[in-house]
Amino acid sequence: MSTSDTSSDQPKRPAGLAQLPGRGLRALAYQRRRFMIGLRNGLRRLRRARLDYVVMTLGGPLPERDAPPRRFYQRFLPLPPPPLSLQTLNSRLRRIAEAGNVRGVLFIFTGFGAGLATLQNLRRAMLRLRAAGKEVIVFTTDLDLAHYYVATAADRIITPAGSTFNVLGLRSEAIFLKDALAQLGIYADIIQISPFKTAGNILGKAEITPEQQAQLDWLLDDNYDQITADMATGRGLSQAALQALIDHAPYTPQQALDHGLIDHIAYEDELAALLAPAGNGKSAKPASAKQKPPLARLRPWSQARKSLREVPYRLPNRFIGVISLEGTIAPGPSRQSPIDLPIVGGATAGEETIVQLLRQATQMPGMAALILHVDSPGGVALSADLMWRELQQFAQHKPLLIYMGNIAASGGYYVAAAGHHIMSQPGTVTGSIGVITARLNSDGLYQKLHINRTVLTRGQRANLFSDHGPLDEAERQAFWDSILFTYDRFKALVAEGRGLPLASLDPICEGRVWTGRQALGHKLVDSHGDFVDALEQAAKMAGLPSGAGYRLPVLDLHPAGGERLLPQPYEATQELLHLLQGQHLRAWQGQPLLLLPYHLRWR
Repeated sequence: MSTSDTSSDQPKRPAGLAQLPGRGLRALAYQRRRFMIGLRNGLRRLRRARLDYVVMTLGGPLPERDAPPRRFYQRFLPLPPPPLSLQTLNSRLRRIAEAGNVRGVLFIFTGFGAGLATLQNLRRAMLRLRAAGKEVIVFTTDLDLAHYYVATAADRIITPAGSTFNVLGLRSEAIFLKDALAQLGIYADIIQISPFKTAGNILGKAEITPEQQAQLDWLLDDNYDQITADMATGRGLSQAALQALIDHAPYTPQQALDHGLIDHIAYEDELAALLAPAGNGKSAKPASAKQKPPLARLRPWSQARKSLREVPYRLPNRFIGVISLEGTIAPGPSRQSPIDLPIVGGATAGEETIVQLLRQATQMPGMAALILHVDSPGGVALSADLMWRELQQFAQHKPLLIYMGNIAASGGYYVAAAGHHIMSQPGTVTGSIGVITARLNSDGLYQKLHINRTVLTRGQRANLFSDHGPLDEAERQAFWDSILFTYDRFKALVAEGRGLPLASLDPICEGRVWTGRQALGHKLVDSHGDFVDALEQAAKMAGLPSGAGYRLPVLDLHPAGGERLLPQPYEATQELLHLLQGQHLRAWQGQPLLLLPYHLRWR
C-alpha cells in the first residue's frame, strides 16, 4: 500500500505537475505535511475518533480511471455522478490500510457490469487490504459467478436468507448471420489471415468452425481454471471440491453455509449486530429481548474519511503520466456513441486524440514514465499503426509501460508492442495477432426491394470498396495482398518489441486469442497485476523512489475540454440514421482490420 494514485480523495497536489518543486521546497513541503497530519491526528485522538468498518457500496462498470473533470457549469447541472472508478477505490483503500483506528471495510455489492480483469483487480485490491492487517467483509444479495468470485477474496461473506447461490460455471454463445443475411439478399466476402482470425465468422459463416470452437474451448478452460482456483483458495477448499459443488448448484443460503461457501446469513439491517466486536459472529439476534446487543460502528466513506488517521508521505520530484486507450480503434477523435453495438457503436479510441495526447506527453519534462492503459478489441489497422508510431517515438526517450484492462487484443495488442513492459491480469483477453477484411454485397437486397441501381465506373477496380456485386478473383487477391502485408508488419513489430524470433511467431499468432495467463506463457506479456502494481513497475523503470513513506504523483492526460457526459437527443437520432443507412459499415468495408473476434461477457 506504499504507492498510491492521485484522486479526488487525496490531498490536492499543487497545480502544474510538470513543474514539481526542487529538493529544498519538497523538504519544506514534507515538513509542513507532517506537521498538519500530526495536528489532525492529535485532534482525532482527543475526540477518540475510532470506528469498526468503513462501508463501501460497489457496483456498475467500475472503470479503471476517473472520468475527465467536469467543467465549471456542469457542476451545477443535475447530472448523474460519475461511476466509482478503481482509481478512486484504491485511493480510499490505501487511506484505510494506513489508518490505525479502523478494523476494516464492509463492501456491499450492488451489481457488477465488468469484465474478468476488472474483477481480478477488485480481488487484488481486497487482498492487498487484508495483507495490511484489515478485515474485509462482503455483503451481497447476488451470489452469481461475478459477485461470488470477488467475494471469495474477503475474510467473510454474508448473504440474506432469501438469496440463492447461483454460481453455475461458464458458458459461451456464438451466433452466425450468414443464412439470415442471405434471406435479406446480403452476402459477406470475408478474407482472413487464418481460420483462427474469426472476427468475420458472424457474417461469413453459417455455423461454428473447428478453429473457432477450439479457441473458445481453450479460453473457457483457462478462465474456468483461474476462477475456480481463486475461489477455492479464498474459501479454504480444494479446487476439485469447489468444482464439484458448482456442478450441483444452485443452493439455498443454508446449503451454501453448510458447504462452507459463505459465512453468515443475515439481512443488511442486522450487520451492525453481527459484526460487533464483542459478538461471536454466529447470530445477528440479541440474546435477550430486553438487552440491547453490542453494535459495530459502521460508517460510509463520506463520514469515515474525516476520522481516519493519516501518515506523512514524501513525493518524488517527477510524476507518472497516464493515457487511456479505450474502445474500438478508428480514425478521427475519440468519442462515445449513444448506440452501443459491436463495430458500429460504443466507445471509440480515435487516432487523432491518442496521437495528440502522446505528443503532449512527450513535451512534458517532469514526466518520468508513461502508462498506456489499453482496453480495446482493436479496429482499423492504419489507425493502430499511427498510434504505435507515436508510442515508439515516446519510448525512445522515456519508459513506457502498457497496462492492459479487460481486453487488449488485435489492434489493442498492436499498439502494446511498442511498450518496454506489458502488464495484464491473468484474465485479460489479448493476442489475436492477425488481420481480416470484409466486403458486403447488397445486390440481392436491392433486388428484393425492387430498387434498380446503375453503377458507372472508370478504372478496373473502381468497385473494389463498394457493396455492388461479389468479389472476383482479382479483387479477392488484392484484398489478400493487403492483409498479408499488414499481418507481416504486425508480426515484425511484435518480434521487435517482444524480442521474439520472427520465424517462431505463427503458432502464437494467426489470429489466436489468449487469456493473460496464456499470453504470459507465450511471452506476449511480461507480468500480471493491477494498476497499483503497474505504478510500482513504472516507478522502478523510471528510477523513482517508492515504498514506505512515498507516494507517486500521477497525472491522467485527457483531451482538451474533456468528454461530453451525456449525448444530445439529436446525436442518438443521427447515430441511428447512420446505422440504418449502413454508413458505419461502409467506413469499415475493405479496410484491413485488427479486430477481436468476440467479447467474453461476465454476468
